[in-house]
Amino acid sequence: MPLSREKIAATAIRLADAHGLDGLSLRKIAKELGVGPMRLYDYVINKSELLDLMVDVVYARIAEVGQRSGWRDTVLAIAHATRAAALDHEWFSDVLGGRPHLGPHALAVGEATAAALSAAPGVRDIDDLQRVVGALNAFVIGSVRREVTERRTARSTGTDEAAFQASLGPYLTRMLKTGRYPTVARLVIDGAHLNAEDTFNHNLTTILDGITRRRRT
Repeated sequence: MPLSREKIAATAIRLADAHGLDGLSLRKIAKELGVGPMRLYDYVINKSELLDLMVDVVYARIAEVGQRSGWRDTVLAIAHATRAAALDHEWFSDVLGGRPHLGPHALAVGEATAAALSAAPGVRDIDDLQRVVGALNAFVIGSVRREVTERRTARSTGTDEAAFQASLGPYLTRMLKTGRYPTVARLVIDGAHLNAEDTFNHNLTTILDGITRRRRT
């Protein structure tokens, strides 16, 4: 199969999935493809352009969810697809939240998200739209980064989240019994303890409910 930008990006994604972005280089990609490193420069200018290609390949997967029947279903589908993509390609979470991604598929996802949110009952003008897009993006990015960070921590320490929480149990119990942290105690003792997927969906639903009920003051 001849060399192409698509083949280079696919190989780079496979290597980044296995070793992270820090372990990615044009030299390693060239070796994986069985070509000299200089051959890659016929297709990509530098590693930065390669990363842009990789990111847009992931956005292409997110864009596949398409436009749903209603604004809420569309936003839910895009948010869940973004989470799934970040969990499959953990390095993707590292590049979210910085400078905007402007590849064609990234723009398509941005357009679908903004168009859907513009139809929400609580969004009345461009200022409202900017606020809700910002709030949604902040939630999704923060959530997937936290989840990916927990996965990485579990791998590096050999201790998953449940074991970590159990190890802190005696200390936390002593602290809560002092009575100085009553609201934290309520959250720990009475609050629901959901898995990561259910937590994401619950919190996302809360944000969309807030957008729906939002009224101009």
